[in-house]
Amino acid sequence: MFTTKKIAIVSVINDLVTDSRVNKTCLTLVECGFEVVLIGRQLPNSLPLPNWSFKAIRMKLFFLTGPLFYFFFNLRLFFKLLFKKADLLYANDLDTLLPNYLISKLKAIPLIYDSHELFCYVPELLESPTKQKIWLGIEKRIIPNLKNCITINNSIATLFEEKYNVKFNVVRNISDQDNVFTAKSREDLGLPLGKNIILLQGAGINIDRGAEELIDAMEFVDNALLLIIGSGDVWKVLQQKIKDQNLSKKVMLINKIPKAELLHYTHNADLGLSIDKNTNLNYYYSLPNKIFDYLQAGVPILASRLPEIEKIVSEFKVGDFVYDHKPKTIALKINEMLSEKSLLQEYKQNAKKASQQLSWLTEKQKLISIFENLK
Repeated sequence: MFTTKKIAIVSVINDLVTDSRVNKTCLTLVECGFEVVLIGRQLPNSLPLPNWSFKAIRMKLFFLTGPLFYFFFNLRLFFKLLFKKADLLYANDLDTLLPNYLISKLKAIPLIYDSHELFCYVPELLESPTKQKIWLGIEKRIIPNLKNCITINNSIATLFEEKYNVKFNVVRNISDQDNVFTAKSREDLGLPLGKNIILLQGAGINIDRGAEELIDAMEFVDNALLLIIGSGDVWKVLQQKIKDQNLSKKVMLINKIPKAELLHYTHNADLGLSIDKNTNLNYYYSLPNKIFDYLQAGVPILASRLPEIEKIVSEFKVGDFVYDHKPKTIALKINEMLSEKSLLQEYKQNAKKASQQLSWLTEKQKLISIFENLK
């Protein structure tokens, strides 16, 4: 279709629906006058695409994991970018960067690289030195040549800048506040009225995120239901744990759901958890979306004492920390927080105040500035 608008092609390796950061990026590009095409992949269990104000393309691939998946995804993405008109390329994470970089050079198109994490230090790559070496090689060859780089927090930005002598702008994963949102009741959601609701949400509930220990901890938690909502590598392990330990009345797993539906559960939680382990640099310097989702919903936080998360929780006084990942230690802290009603209420009030200061309306101005000053 003919258009006089500039066209931005945004690439990401996931299936698009549950990635709130990418969604907010696309909406900001639309706000800045771009016609946006978002490219990702189609999975067997992918949720239907919402009715967005931008176009989305999901590629079906024969291989779903492993080296062949990454090879064919990048190959397909290269040819998609090659034959589509674009005025701006936007690569999300290292696994989409190579084809975007090659096309940006071939067509002389501006490229923005948005690193959502320290990709080369995720547990999956730490367990495979050969794979890590390949991705580090791609990173080392491309990033020093980039002009427009973004990441999620100051710690990761500093690491990249020191390593590659390239400026990284910080755009945090702050949730987009909906002032007219009305949460469904617990009764509507099928949740118990007389129990505390503990929530762990996330699209990447993987190894070393603390979910296994959290389920083990529920044996020792009083009068509470744990909701784990999302997806990840350990999902089947969690299902088996619940079955083996006869915890179906204390733990509920809900497969990934659209953000608009997830928010109803978030707003009904009494306590939101983010308990990644300090086993790798990626987790150590993480600042997950769910931290901001909890704050927007006025939900107190129980978190691992990791630097970027600690800054938020301590500065705004919105929760407390676990000091190790022993199930009894986690259970003790959960019971303690849920029993101190006046302190829990204070955390809730502080979370609501924090959500007013941590505004996507403000944060996205950094993105807009980058779009307006492309190099």
